[in-house]
Amino acid sequence: MAARSPRGPGRPPRGGAPTGKPTGQRGARPADRPDSPSRPGISAASVPRLTTRAIVLLAVVLLLLASYTSTLHAWWQQRGEIQQTRAQIASTRDDIAELEDQKQRWNDPAYVKQQAKERFGWVSPGEVGYRVIGSDGKVQGADVPTLDAPPEAEQPQWYDKLWGSVKESGKDPKPRPTTTPDPDKVLKDQ
Repeated sequence: MAARSPRGPGRPPRGGAPTGKPTGQRGARPADRPDSPSRPGISAASVPRLTTRAIVLLAVVLLLLASYTSTLHAWWQQRGEIQQTRAQIASTRDDIAELEDQKQRWNDPAYVKQQAKERFGWVSPGEVGYRVIGSDGKVQGADVPTLDAPPEAEQPQWYDKLWGSVKESGKDPKPRPTTTPDPDKVLKDQ
């Protein structure tokens, strides 16, 4: 039984005759041999050769890198938006909890009484309320808001009315419809 040898350059095919290539370096061209006088000191293994396959492979890798870069950028941007949305949701939940707490406090009569005293200056029966009024006529101390009258319907001032009539007087008059019948039309109708 003969030992199997892998087929390659410089080796005969199975059961066939030798190819006739030199046996010094299998399939190597004389210019590629390290002992070649045309390239002193440079071996064939140290010279990179850029083949068509390498160029195609490099182009595919660059194309994939470019496509994944844009996808990675979109992912990174969406991740930032998700974090902002989560922070906004947490803030909104805190606001809702605070409002629910405030709503529960308004159900307590003692809290309502306290707010009426602070905001409107009310006093309970039997208590005496004092306010210090300064020389300028304003209440000093705690700034007590007063209930303002509801705003009146905004009516134009007299000078706005006057200016409006001046503007209207400068415009061309609008034609008025005539109420007299057309004589030709009246004769045709009869």
